[in-house]
Amino acid sequence: MNGKKYVPTWYFPLLLYCSLHLIPAAAGNATDDEFIYTGFADKELTRFGNARIMPEGFLMLTNGKSQRGHAFHPLPMMFRRTSATATTNGTENAKAVRSFSSTFVFAIVTTTTTDDTQQQGGQGIVLVVVPKANLSDFNTSGSASDHMFSVELDTNIDSGDSNNNHVGINIDGESLGEKKAGYYEDTNGQFCGLSLVSGNVMRVWVDYNGNTTQVNVTLAPVPMNKPAKPLLSARHDLSSVIVGDSYIGFSSSTDTLSTVHYVLGWSFGLDMPAPAIDVAKLPKLPTRSGSQSKTMVIALPIVSVVLVIFIVICVILVRKRYNYVELREDWEVEFGPHRIPYKDLCQATQRFKNTNLLGVGGFGTVYKGVLPKSHVEVAVKKVSHQSRQGMKEFIAEVVSIGRLRHRNIVQLLGYCRLKDELLLVYDYMPNGSLDKYLYGHDNKPVLSWAQRFLIIKGIASGLYYLHEEWEQVVVHRDIKASNVLLDNEMNARIGDFGLAKLYNHGTELQTTIIAGTLGYLAPEVTRTGKASPLTDVFSFGAFLLEVTTGRKPVEQGTEGDLNMLVDVIFEHLARDSLMDVVDARLQGEFNADEANLALKLGLLCSHPLPNLRPSMRQVMQYLDGQSSLPEIMPSHTSFSMLSTAQSQGYDSYVISKTLSASMGSVGQLSSFSSGR
Repeated sequence: MNGKKYVPTWYFPLLLYCSLHLIPAAAGNATDDEFIYTGFADKELTRFGNARIMPEGFLMLTNGKSQRGHAFHPLPMMFRRTSATATTNGTENAKAVRSFSSTFVFAIVTTTTTDDTQQQGGQGIVLVVVPKANLSDFNTSGSASDHMFSVELDTNIDSGDSNNNHVGINIDGESLGEKKAGYYEDTNGQFCGLSLVSGNVMRVWVDYNGNTTQVNVTLAPVPMNKPAKPLLSARHDLSSVIVGDSYIGFSSSTDTLSTVHYVLGWSFGLDMPAPAIDVAKLPKLPTRSGSQSKTMVIALPIVSVVLVIFIVICVILVRKRYNYVELREDWEVEFGPHRIPYKDLCQATQRFKNTNLLGVGGFGTVYKGVLPKSHVEVAVKKVSHQSRQGMKEFIAEVVSIGRLRHRNIVQLLGYCRLKDELLLVYDYMPNGSLDKYLYGHDNKPVLSWAQRFLIIKGIASGLYYLHEEWEQVVVHRDIKASNVLLDNEMNARIGDFGLAKLYNHGTELQTTIIAGTLGYLAPEVTRTGKASPLTDVFSFGAFLLEVTTGRKPVEQGTEGDLNMLVDVIFEHLARDSLMDVVDARLQGEFNADEANLALKLGLLCSHPLPNLRPSMRQVMQYLDGQSSLPEIMPSHTSFSMLSTAQSQGYDSYVISKTLSASMGSVGQLSSFSSGR
């Protein structure tokens, strides 16, 4: 399963049968916390469809024809905690789902015996937990209102499945994970594969821990004991899924493939391990007759031909779909070498599977992938392409940026243009963005001062290349910690050129739409609408202060007022206590001279008057010690960033409202006033 919501083919028949036959029991019928079936002879199960209890004692969900079968324990189980299961302080925790465990012995038999895991076996067997009340109200699109928990032994490939021989955990039609069928050896931890359609008798254990909310699924051949390491694990609080006393049972279907699904034994326990099943006392599987084998010999070629025709039709339809979605125009021929086929990006990202999602930003979503031909790890960014420029000019800029080559710039490898979005393909940066390290997201370690200063110098070098060393001037317009990515050696690279503008040396960038991120946006941009290398210098100044202090450029105070980091640092400069603002998480372990340089240079770059900011060439000279930093006079009034910003065009109401919305990137700040 791929994490997207989809509804397997067994789901709708299950809902229909449940809605017709599972009449809700009166409240309080679930009195027992465990059950065990050592065979099903003379047992009363609630059965639907073609499910049968055979004289030999096994439960047969399907008999090999195109059909479906479902069977449930006749009484609902009390999954939710009650007053009898109170917390240690005497307060009832009625919202929690109790720990439970279930195990069953099964076999899936096709008309020919084989260990080939590629053989199709219908839809497999699914262990389900469904609500007892008003099941006809299920949302058949597969939503949270269905309240269905299931563990599947899937022997068919549905949309998003990795193979036709896997075990999966699902919540309301959405996958929590899947794993190829098999088990791990206790002695050496080696994985041993199993074929679900081999006809061999196997056993499944499903365990849910109500305290840790972890679901474990374990599979093993009979008579092997339960392996210590589960095959598949996932964490999900079932309190939002199992909302009351619920039924537990099995669902199975064969579709057009001749398969028989057997359950030989089954047990279940609440707040306890499922009762042990004596496999020696279980009923034996029936032997397959020769007539079935002969029928399969005749039917197999026919089925194979039908499958080949079906696959060919699917390929034709998929190709037509790609040709329709992926736009190509004659003027794009000149950019051909930089264009990557959409089908390659789909394959690289497993059709943009949620498990490959790296992040979501103001300009799109980013997925990790591996290109199928080169096997290169990439980051694929899906960007909306509502550009006010002509599309030809936009693609030309993308391709131009793709020719940037610098050790401190993320390499743009190519693009793909669709009907309503643009896909950009970059080098993959395994250590993610810098902001996660500065603010401790995802349990990232604290960066040392040496690492921080190296990052500062690297970004300065990259900006110098963009402004002065490349064939055109590139104004990035969104330099900030979240757009600085770290490679596998923690080297910093400038990423996300979604707002970048290019123009020739010796010319000037014309007025454009105001874009950037609050706190990093130079004051003059909101007044003139013009970006320049000096507006990047302003953003770099805010970045310098952020990396050194571990604080964001603009923070909202407890009373709703705005605290500008540059003003805070100027106050400390005036009091000769500049080292007090260095990130406390460094615990005093930093180079005072370098930190002093970084803070003062950050203030200089953050000057509200652009002609008093240094160029990136001068910044490089200051950082390399080739030039001395000019003296900065700590005049707080003339340097107040908030007052300067407001006097040069910011609307204070818009600033406060936008900052309170987490101070994210803005593509078009049309809500800012153009002047007063």
